[in-house]
Amino acid sequence: MLKQQFQLKLSQKLSPQQIQLMKLIQLPTQAFEQRVAQELEENPALEGGKEQSDSEDYQEDPYDTYDQEGTEIIETDINVDNYLSDDEIPSYKLSANNYSADDQERETPYASGTSFYQYLTEQLNTYQLSDEQMQMALFLIGSLDDSGYLRRSIDDLVDDLAFTQNIYTDHNTLLWVLHLVQDLDPAGVGARNLQECLVLQLERKTASSAAQKALVMVQEHFDAFSKKHYDKLIQRLGWDEEALKNAIHEIEILNPKPGSTYSGQNRLIETVVPDFSIRIEEGSLALTLNGRNAPELHVSRSYSEMLKGYKEAVQHSKAQKDAVMFIKQKLDAAQWFIDAIKQRQHTLYVTMSAIMNRQKDYFLSGDERQLRPMILKDIADEIGMDISTVSRVANSKYVDTPYGTKLIKEFFSESMKNDQGEDVSTREIKTILASMIEEEDKRRPLTDDKLAQVLKDKGYPIARRTVAKYREQLDVPVARLRKVL
Repeated sequence: MLKQQFQLKLSQKLSPQQIQLMKLIQLPTQAFEQRVAQELEENPALEGGKEQSDSEDYQEDPYDTYDQEGTEIIETDINVDNYLSDDEIPSYKLSANNYSADDQERETPYASGTSFYQYLTEQLNTYQLSDEQMQMALFLIGSLDDSGYLRRSIDDLVDDLAFTQNIYTDHNTLLWVLHLVQDLDPAGVGARNLQECLVLQLERKTASSAAQKALVMVQEHFDAFSKKHYDKLIQRLGWDEEALKNAIHEIEILNPKPGSTYSGQNRLIETVVPDFSIRIEEGSLALTLNGRNAPELHVSRSYSEMLKGYKEAVQHSKAQKDAVMFIKQKLDAAQWFIDAIKQRQHTLYVTMSAIMNRQKDYFLSGDERQLRPMILKDIADEIGMDISTVSRVANSKYVDTPYGTKLIKEFFSESMKNDQGEDVSTREIKTILASMIEEEDKRRPLTDDKLAQVLKDKGYPIARRTVAKYREQLDVPVARLRKVL
């Protein structure tokens, strides 16, 4: 049985313009410049650079779309034939960049280098191999990760060769080819785990006594070595402490990632462009927005005059009406984009200004222990904006400070109370914890319990599990793995 009913419901939805504005706010400087360039290319009614006017008295509003009788009109004037001509390039394509009329765009040359795969292949060509063996060796080289390791099992690779290369082989044959690959430079390439990688490198250094002992330790007692059970190693191997120290030194100078030297050569390095700059001027903080976030854009005067000519015409054909509606759509989009950029600039400046004022002590001193507890809601309430807006600004923007370029979200942290009941930033506690670990006696590193006790003595009563969490966030291993001889 079908049934119809009416239901009233209140809901809040973002308009397409609001969604686009949120996306603009989230973009960092370089991506924002690309977005502006894209809009300039797609919308001929939008132009970059300073607007050129024929008369200083020209004050006509290009967006007055209704006459005194209430009839809708649209403005602008240009010779349409000339605008559509292939012989002329629209002026918006001839504009310089958005922040300096004197700068010129230049192509950046990229240095070419030998990739890791090419480096190994060139060595492989010096061996006398059958076509099938060469294909298997190339397949193994292509299966290495960026660190130079072979992460898949031999049996899985045997199956892959059969399915993808139509090469049918067995475990032992492919293992023989792998050993051949492991003879290539750099030493350790083709290893299936860290232990094998170290063994491959030490086997080429057995001339010294320390290297021979290091090889024995890695081959036979790798678990005890990796866990730094030095007392057990001395007892099992019958060495004195000096011999163990020399063997460990031989291992420490090895490369645990033999492919890393080559894996990053052909990668483009991302350049961070600060969105803000904070300077100290006569004891006060000065905030500026990167000029590349404030491009000079204006609506095409030519398009506005084209619509003006349409308004003054006595008769309008259907084709003219269709054309002028297209022009009006482009003009509206251009004006909206200009307004959105202005709102973006305002949002970025207001948000960063509030962050700077709240963290004034840090920006004046550079001491991370001066960072105050601050969450997104604190800034959102202060500037009267939504938390999501502050998050978009903080997650993708950088600020140039006297102490380096910082990601804005790094200034946000939770709060804890010290022994005096004052709110302190967790960043402050982490900084103190990192300093304590750095200054500890590495022969007897501090356990998490001892670190918690020292922090308590300094006025930060936090639990051992909290210390362990902060230590892991700082990427610091447990005390046993920090121990050295």
